[in-house]
Amino acid sequence: MYPNANILVVDDEPLTRECLRCYFEAEGCQVFCAETAEEAESVLAQQAIDLLLLDIRLPGKDGLTLTREIRVHSEVGIILVTGRQDEVDRLIGLECGADEYVTKPFNPREILARSKNLIRRVRHSTQTKPTDCQPNRVQGFDDWKLNLDRRQLIDRHHQTTQLTEAEFQLLRVLMNNRGQVMSRDQLLDQIRNREWMPSDRTVDVLIGRLRRKLLDDPASPKLILTVHGAGYLFTPQSVDLQ
Repeated sequence: MYPNANILVVDDEPLTRECLRCYFEAEGCQVFCAETAEEAESVLAQQAIDLLLLDIRLPGKDGLTLTREIRVHSEVGIILVTGRQDEVDRLIGLECGADEYVTKPFNPREILARSKNLIRRVRHSTQTKPTDCQPNRVQGFDDWKLNLDRRQLIDRHHQTTQLTEAEFQLLRVLMNNRGQVMSRDQLLDQIRNREWMPSDRTVDVLIGRLRRKLLDDPASPKLILTVHGAGYLFTPQSVDLQ
């Protein structure tokens, strides 16, 4: 794992919390634990957390609500810990901004591998953000610009919208293949750089998230079109990839 990585485990089951604590402490991480979303918020306010392992089903405020609230102001890595019967909740979790998910009962090696990869991506994104004296790498399409260093969308009024890693990867793939119908399998092949195996529904969820951030009406999209039975088509009027 990464030296001095701070992990926050949020689960109302003492056995699960203790198992995860042992896994990550053995890897040299500092582990904080919380039983509720409210306790987790207190830890997040006091500690610099690299990764949040978050159970969906919590007493009081649930994990999905907490994920949505965290994503408004933070890029911390979030892995949802779910039961196998929670397929709908997993998809909603991705819509809320979670990065990945694991299912109970989980394999220690699997959860450690996913966590390591996610921490690496989050830290890389943070460390490579340019200073004020360095120019940002920017690509554009229509009235939008994409800041490649900060993973941000910029509209014509210079308002910024933060993208998650998965949203950013998907948009880059669509931009690089503009005017071409991309199947879900083709999109998955190009955005999959993680240990978990996303499904076709994962692509649909990410497309929905991108459409909302691009103000592309899902009922009548202009930028990301659905080609029924085939996949998706990115159709900006202009693209600047320099």
